[in-house]
Amino acid sequence: MVWFPKSMIEFQDAYGSEAACIRHLVETRWPDGFVCPSCGTVGKGWALKGRPVWECSACGRQTSATAGTIMAKTKLPLRAWFWAAYLMATHSNGLSAVQLGKLLGVNYRTAWLLEAKLRQAMVNPERTRLSGIVEIDQTEIPYRQHNAPTDVGGRQGMITVVGAVEVVDRTTGIAPTWRPGRKLLNTRPQRIRLQIVRDNTAPTLMTFVTANVEKGSVVLTDSHSSYNDLSSMGYRHYPYLVGEMAAHIVLPWVHRLFALVKRWALGVYHGFRRKHVQAYLDEYCFRFNRRHWRKVSFDKMLGLAAGHGPTHYHQITGTPARSTKSELAVRLAKGKAVPPKSKPKRRAFLHQPTQPDTST
Repeated sequence: MVWFPKSMIEFQDAYGSEAACIRHLVETRWPDGFVCPSCGTVGKGWALKGRPVWECSACGRQTSATAGTIMAKTKLPLRAWFWAAYLMATHSNGLSAVQLGKLLGVNYRTAWLLEAKLRQAMVNPERTRLSGIVEIDQTEIPYRQHNAPTDVGGRQGMITVVGAVEVVDRTTGIAPTWRPGRKLLNTRPQRIRLQIVRDNTAPTLMTFVTANVEKGSVVLTDSHSSYNDLSSMGYRHYPYLVGEMAAHIVLPWVHRLFALVKRWALGVYHGFRRKHVQAYLDEYCFRFNRRHWRKVSFDKMLGLAAGHGPTHYHQITGTPARSTKSELAVRLAKGKAVPPKSKPKRRAFLHQPTQPDTST
């Protein structure tokens, strides 16, 4: 049985030192022994004394415990990463960057980047698709942005989001038997998916359904015409004609999901920003799908972070990559930096051979 800390005191006792964090990270990343990223040799290497670096006995390459992960080249101690992952995974509502920065003792930009990188690791590329009975619908979520464009995500100040909820029996935890016209009673949501869409057209919604719902599942939607081709694509589609009826009566769970997401966005982040909405939605899905196993979700997030490639600031924000040479030139022009010392040129020969005298 895998042990997980039940309280913050136990977490501090287990991961209160850099050595303990490195040991847990190595066990999570290389459960069968050190794996060389260069030659692929397994279990043939040793740790260097005094630093978290392993050297391969086959090719001699030295690899850090954080190299090739989302924590690569970090200047923060691993304790900060572990605490951030634990707080984001176990907190019921999540933490804003301001709150996390105060808890870890770092500035806002560092806390924001730390959260953004961990959100990148919350999406498991090998996750299974929803199955059984699935409710699907769209909604519009407000976001905060100066001079918001009107051609992206619906109306001005609103972004269109499509959601899917896997419905199971409350007692058995499996999909109930579906009969057309039957009202689903004593059910609960199991897993969810949320994704930003550009519009409500059929190609856009069909792409979302095929990527997130297993073929042969019962798909419950409203009477939107974009879902008309679901039956021909291998799904058991049952549309509801909502009319003047409230939509949450016929599709209760997906609309309850939308209400929770909107309340969560206002309560924790005081509104979404358009640029990073999908990352926040991924975080909510990760936390909702593991709401009954919050302690396990910490190790899951850390395992995904260990298997996720390095993610840099310019990749998250979409800005140009930093150029150290151009930054140094600007600082030199402003007199805020000392020019680097030029290295002496190495001579091609230590001793120049003398030419023989051919005049005689």
